[in-house]
Amino acid sequence: MTATALPRIVVVATGGTIAGSAASATDTTGYRAGTSGVDAVIAAVPEAALLARLTGEQFASIDSSDVTDAILLALARRVEALLASPEVDGVVITHGTDTLEESAYFLHLVLDSRKPVVFTGAMRPASALSADGPLNFYAAVAAASAPASRGQGVLVVLNDEIHSARDVSKSTSLRVDSFASAYGPLGVVVAGRVLYYRAVVRPHTTATEFRLDAVDALPKAAVVYAHSGLDDSVGELLAAARYAVIVHAGFGNGTVATRMIEPLEAARRAGSIVVRATRTGSGHVTAVGASRAEVNGWISVDDQNPQRARILACLALTVTRDHDEIQHIFDTY
Repeated sequence: MTATALPRIVVVATGGTIAGSAASATDTTGYRAGTSGVDAVIAAVPEAALLARLTGEQFASIDSSDVTDAILLALARRVEALLASPEVDGVVITHGTDTLEESAYFLHLVLDSRKPVVFTGAMRPASALSADGPLNFYAAVAAASAPASRGQGVLVVLNDEIHSARDVSKSTSLRVDSFASAYGPLGVVVAGRVLYYRAVVRPHTTATEFRLDAVDALPKAAVVYAHSGLDDSVGELLAAARYAVIVHAGFGNGTVATRMIEPLEAARRAGSIVVRATRTGSGHVTAVGASRAEVNGWISVDDQNPQRARILACLALTVTRDHDEIQHIFDTY
C-alpha cells in the first residue's frame, strides 16, 4: 500500500504512563506521568508509519487520576470534531490507565461516528526496561487502521488484545496484562494483523440516545463503596452534597446493609437517583436483591461495574428522570 493510500489516523495524547518517565530504567512505579509529548510517543514507534499516516495532537499532559468530568466532556467534543472531518479515518487516544475504562466508556456512548476510536496506554513508563507502551501504541494504530474496526464502537487495545469499552476494566495494579473483559477480548493484534472473533451487541456510538450537544455538564455523582464498617453517618455527607446520582457498590448481588437503606432512601426521596452495583468486579445485579423491599425499587446495573454505572447514570439523566426509563437504559446498554 502506498503512503498516500494509508488510512489517516490522528493521535490524541492526554499524558499518562505511556508518556511517563522515571530517573531509572528499573523504576516502574516512581515515575511522573505525561512528561513526553505526542511527537515523542509517535517517534518512539516508527513502524507505525507503515500502518497509517499519523498526525499528533496534545490534548492534555496529566495523570489520568486527575481526569474530571469537564476534561472528559472536552475530550469527547474534540474527538467528535476530528471524526467529522473527511480528512480523518480514525483516532488513537493515549491515556493513563487509572481511568482509561471510564473515559473509553463515555466516548463509546456519546460519539456519533462509526469511525474507529482506540484507547491505549501503558503499565510501565516509557523510560522503563521492557516498556509496554510502544507495542501497545503500534497495536492501537493497527486496530484504528483496520477496516474491520469500523462500527465496533470505542475500543481499548493493550497487551495485544482488543477490548470493547463496554466490557473492559483495569483488573490489577501493576502487571502489563492488567486490562481484562468479563466476556473476553473482541480480538487480538498479531504482528500488526487485526483479528476479530466476536462483536458487541449492546448499542453504542451512533445507535445511542446520548448526544454531546445536549450535555453542558455531567450531573454531580458519587460512588459509595460498601464495607463491613460503613455506618449510616455517611448519609449526612450524601445529604449535604446533594448528589444527582449515587451508585452504591454493594456486596454480592448488590446487597445493601440494613443500616444503609434509610440514608440512601432519604437521598432518593430528596431527588437523587440511587443505583445498585456490586463491588465484586463482575457479574449481574438483579432487580430483586438480598436486601429489604425498598432496595428493589432502585436502579440495578445489569452487569456494569460501579465506575461505568456512574457514567451511564449521568448520561441517562441528560435524557430522562423517569425511574422506569432509566432502568430500561441500564438494561439496554
